[in-house]
Amino acid sequence: MPFLNIIMLVIQLYIWIVIASAILSWLIAFNVVNTQNRFVFTVADMLYRMTEPAMRPIRRVLPDLGGLDLSPVVLILGLILLQDIIAYYVAPALMGY
Repeated sequence: MPFLNIIMLVIQLYIWIVIASAILSWLIAFNVVNTQNRFVFTVADMLYRMTEPAMRPIRRVLPDLGGLDLSPVVLILGLILLQDIIAYYVAPALMGY
C-alpha cells in the first residue's frame, strides 16, 4: 500500500504541474509575463519539458481548434481516471478484498 500511495501522490503532483504549465502558457500568450526574464524562461522551459511528452500524443489526436488547446484538460481527466482505477481496482486487489 505505501507504494500505491506514492504513485497516487506522484499522479496528483503531475496534475498540479500540468495546471501550472497551462496557466503559465496563458500568461506568456497574453504577455503578462515576459520570457526574456531568465527565471520565467527557466520555469516555463522546465514545465514544458515535464508536460510536453504526455501532451504531444493527445494533441495529435485532438482536432485543431485554432488557438484553443484542450490537451491539458484531456490529460488531467486521464490522470484522474488513472487515480480512480488504482483506488477502486488495484488497491483492493492487493489488499485481498
